Amino acid sequence: MTETYDVVIAGAGPAGAQCARDLATRGYDVVVLETESEDVFPKTSNKSTAGTFPSMITSFGVPDDVVMNFTDKVVLESPNNHYTRHHPGAVLEFADFKRWLVEAGREEGAEYRFDARVTGPVMEDGEIVGVEYNGGEEVRGEITVDATGPSAPLAKALGVSDLKRENHAIGIEYEFTGLDLDHSDYGDLTDAMMLRLDHDLAPGGYSWIFHTGGDEAKVGLCYIQNESHRDYAREDFSIDDYLSYWVENDPRFADAERKEGVQHRGSAHIQMPGRLSTDRFMAIGDTVPSIDPVWGEGIHKGMKSARAAAITVEACLENGMTDTSAEQMALYDRLWHRDVAPNHRNRLLMTELLYLAPNERYDRLMRDLRRCDEDTLRKANEGNKLAIAKLLHFDDVPLLSDLVRNKMAFDLDGVLPKPVSKRTGGASATFRFK
Repeated sequence: MTETYDVVIAGAGPAGAQCARDLATRGYDVVVLETESEDVFPKTSNKSTAGTFPSMITSFGVPDDVVMNFTDKVVLESPNNHYTRHHPGAVLEFADFKRWLVEAGREEGAEYRFDARVTGPVMEDGEIVGVEYNGGEEVRGEITVDATGPSAPLAKALGVSDLKRENHAIGIEYEFTGLDLDHSDYGDLTDAMMLRLDHDLAPGGYSWIFHTGGDEAKVGLCYIQNESHRDYAREDFSIDDYLSYWVENDPRFADAERKEGVQHRGSAHIQMPGRLSTDRFMAIGDTVPSIDPVWGEGIHKGMKSARAAAITVEACLENGMTDTSAEQMALYDRLWHRDVAPNHRNRLLMTELLYLAPNERYDRLMRDLRRCDEDTLRKANEGNKLAIAKLLHFDDVPLLSDLVRNKMAFDLDGVLPKPVSKRTGGASATFRFK
């Protein structure tokens, strides 16, 4: 007999596990299918820098014992400059965090099946009614949730996933001891999360140092193989080569030692999502994708998408009055755009501009950040058009033109100082926000 649940979730990452936890707390029968074996979980999926902010810790009741270090500032670096903003945060031990989420869900009644590789949906009359896993086993549910990340076997099969190869970012991270976190040539990284914009180290992306306590830190970089990567990349350099090059040339690593056997690799997509749901189905977390385009932070966005999915399940299955039509499931889409990633398009614009900008513009950006007040910076981070405009200059027009040439679907009215029209090849290119 095929078992049937209220909800079947594929993937036990932060989004999938939090969705299961929320649903079990509400009294729903939920099962989570996870590819990895429980005795090693999460070995191959331990891929996050796990930097996050207090709002996530508080909203989801994350215990202190999965936090490696509470930070009190964010440092942004360019090749020759830096900017420090006092902003509390937390660097999690990601594996401990994921295991805690699983146990917290189990305590509420969620069921987990490890060693369960999801291979595709079970379909009846054109709708998903369950999941096939391990090449032939089935489990069914009123609603199915894909939380598998970029692999998205269910979302792709249902035509919900719209992940573009050109928006695919790859990353690598090591952990080090013996770092000089307060080197005289750089900003103080003690109790800080640092992001560095520098095409010499991460062409088309950024690198980071997250202090984890003492003289230790998580150190990594990521990039999209975009136009900037093609323009600035070294021939035959892999992502591992870039990280090694940074460590060899940055004096903060002069006496540092890499922790043996500690390495994290991951990938994500930086783009607007397409569809998020259909009949009896939702996609959450990095499957959507939900990663923050500016900070690269995915945990909080993924957890919020999980909560929006749980609210949607409750609306669809409330009091036994089942309505899992695409129209009813679209509540999740509305919650995602309102609560999970508001102004996502505007914030993607900032990210694309950052990737396209040359190193000299990064140095200037640090100066611009120092002259802006905290309110302006907060609003710019939220994607406010006028606040973004305060960080732009007339000579940024070529960057915006590059966005148009690269077929980036952005309207830029209210962002670029007037006038904002220019002639390109005889055609008028006017930049406006919708």
